[in-house]
Amino acid sequence: MEQVTRRNFIKFSSAAVVATASTGLLSNVTRGDVAEEGVEEIEGLEWNKIPCRFCGTGCGTLLGTKDGKIESVKGDPEAPVNRGLLCVKGYGLLKIQNGSDRLTDPLILATSKSDPEPRYRKASWSEALDLVASKMAEARAEHGPSSVAMFGSGQWTIWEGYAAAKLWKGGIQSNSIEPNARHCMASAVAGFATTFGMDEPMGCYDDFEHANAFVLWGSNMAEMHPMLWARITQRRLVETSTKIVNMTVASNRTSEMADQEVIFKPQSDLAIANGIANQIILRGNVNHDFLTKHAVFKRGKLDIGYGLEDKFKFAEEASAATFEEYSEFVSEYTPEVVEEISGVTPEELNALVDIYADPNVKVMSLWTMGVNQHTRGTWMNNLIYNLHLLTGKIATPGNSPFSLTGQPSACGTAREVGTFTHRLPADLVVANPEHRKFAEEIWNVPEGTIPAAPSYHAVEMVRAIDRGEVKFFWSQVSNPFQDFANLNRYVDAVKREDCFVVASDVYPTRTTELADVILPTAMWSEKEGAFGNSERRTHFWKQITKAPGQAKSDLWQVIEVAKRLGMGNLFDYSASEYPLVDGQLHSDASVEAGFYMEKALWEEYRKFGLGHAHDLAPFELYHETRGLRWPVVDGKETKWRYNEEYDPYVPEGEGFRFYGNDAKTDGKAIIWLRAYEPPPEVPDIEYPMWLMTGRVLEHWHSGTMTKRVPSLWKAYPHATANIHPRDAIKMDVEHGEKIRVTSRRGSCEVTVDIGGRVKPPQGMVYVPWFDEDVMINNVTLDAYCPISKQTDFKKCAVKIEKLS
Repeated sequence: MEQVTRRNFIKFSSAAVVATASTGLLSNVTRGDVAEEGVEEIEGLEWNKIPCRFCGTGCGTLLGTKDGKIESVKGDPEAPVNRGLLCVKGYGLLKIQNGSDRLTDPLILATSKSDPEPRYRKASWSEALDLVASKMAEARAEHGPSSVAMFGSGQWTIWEGYAAAKLWKGGIQSNSIEPNARHCMASAVAGFATTFGMDEPMGCYDDFEHANAFVLWGSNMAEMHPMLWARITQRRLVETSTKIVNMTVASNRTSEMADQEVIFKPQSDLAIANGIANQIILRGNVNHDFLTKHAVFKRGKLDIGYGLEDKFKFAEEASAATFEEYSEFVSEYTPEVVEEISGVTPEELNALVDIYADPNVKVMSLWTMGVNQHTRGTWMNNLIYNLHLLTGKIATPGNSPFSLTGQPSACGTAREVGTFTHRLPADLVVANPEHRKFAEEIWNVPEGTIPAAPSYHAVEMVRAIDRGEVKFFWSQVSNPFQDFANLNRYVDAVKREDCFVVASDVYPTRTTELADVILPTAMWSEKEGAFGNSERRTHFWKQITKAPGQAKSDLWQVIEVAKRLGMGNLFDYSASEYPLVDGQLHSDASVEAGFYMEKALWEEYRKFGLGHAHDLAPFELYHETRGLRWPVVDGKETKWRYNEEYDPYVPEGEGFRFYGNDAKTDGKAIIWLRAYEPPPEVPDIEYPMWLMTGRVLEHWHSGTMTKRVPSLWKAYPHATANIHPRDAIKMDVEHGEKIRVTSRRGSCEVTVDIGGRVKPPQGMVYVPWFDEDVMINNVTLDAYCPISKQTDFKKCAVKIEKLS
């Protein structure tokens, strides 16, 4: 086949053009809100590298500035992730900081929280932060440290998340800190930890150019990760024998380029994965040599609940098992049983088995929210790993189970920094006394400072507000009161006068309208930063522009509050060791401190991983590169972990070693016996349809940024309800008419879309959640995986009514 370039493919492939077609943004340079092929470089611009602000792909961009203002954006041709290309949201980066309703002054609530239209008054930073710190101190003194909570996200820069975690755990002595990565990547974290003993993928994006097959388990990559989808589809076009299988509960744009689309019933992916494993064993395609050397079997506890008011536990109850017991366990998942549970035919199942079982086929399994937002999300992660471990297709180029990340630094800031309630940096956990002691030594705080147990994970945190246990709640880089499931319950809770809410943000949101104090935040290019992407790549950038008005970085805000709490010493570093750089635009945090705060925090943070297979490079090296994949040992990044050929932590002669499990299983991965269990809520006579939520190409998360980009807003101004044509006929609803979607928890009104990009099967409605005018999370169920604590936004029972 004739070689196809990635740029030509993006432009002309009918399937992959989803990455750009909605607004026609195809060029390499965007000027204003228009992009044209062949546009000349704008004269007099200064170009600076900076990673994209949106998803966890980690694309590199170049921002062109003139007189301190961003004038242009283009893909960075030196960035190995995207190689000069951007998706439609990437080209919209030019506009995300310039909305007319940008918050530029601290605001303090001037009316009662219960007022239907609360009003705010402008305040100085000194007044606002004094109030914030006094409310924190008051709650801590009267109700204990855990009553003081912070909710952030994988949109924090690495040092912002690190500073917040250090203040909370090493200063306030509260583990009540969580990122919204709990909603998107926690099941991936728990899956990696329970199978391999360490978090994050062992492979990297280079796998795309080596694999012969791609199996997507609940991942609409064409819209959610379009630059990575471009690499897959180029592989498919160049190597025509390559197979793509889209495993999904609803047909989507990814299916258009797939060789096989497999539609299955919600939650039944567990049965499908066990059915594939059963057939691998029956066909005699198990790699017994690999299993003997590198894997053990364990049986986990069944019937663990659905996170509905359960107590908070992280422990996995397990017992040893044998290969024979595992074989007997999965033998129940015959093709006929799998079909009965999932609707997937034996022919479809066997096509999947052909991919995983054939020793000559290199396979990547890829997943996002379809697997992770799942009441058995940890289990499903484990079951995907089982398929790779059974066949030995793991930790080699092209053989990779790969969890794709949703936020720009969900890996770097949420997972690696440890901003979850139960974690510390570099895979350390608060429940381990040696880990706590190690962190206390690095932070130079007294032994016993860090609480020994987690307090509230994300869902439990807002439930604790509802119960009156959390009295202070600070949201940064997140929009929890649009993002959480079963929102009616928690919105009512935060409106009470006994919970003080602080919201740091760039624009007004559903969260700021519930806040007692609103703090205007510097954004992205207006501060120095670092993100960590899906392939363990850490990418730095320098501050490029100044923030408008009185807006300040989240890092500055955290440090200033720490000073007011008498904890400023946590961020007191040597000016001689970390001097400011002449001629460089330094962040507000560094200018205020009089030394290079970001560098000081980074060099302290990297101490956690050095020598522990989580090594990060010195500060300056990242500014000289387009990111490095950890562990970085002797200046060299690691592409494939656990493989002696590539990973310096695997002892010579072992071939493979899953060293995260050194203490538990002598360096062997764990194959889990995990059963299919039904969802916590299924359609019935009163609520006869499934609801699935998700995202669309043009908008990201709650739409706070993308709705300020005119081209993106015009392309998809409001969320729609996608339904099957037969359901539309049955309900006498036509395209463009309004319906009400109602569950046992709440309802919302939304416009019907028949024949749109997402085509649900009969009996299902799909509604994206980016639209604050269509609050679909008033409807969703706040059940979660009891191991990972990740919310299952993907399925609940609803009814639909036509509005006259």
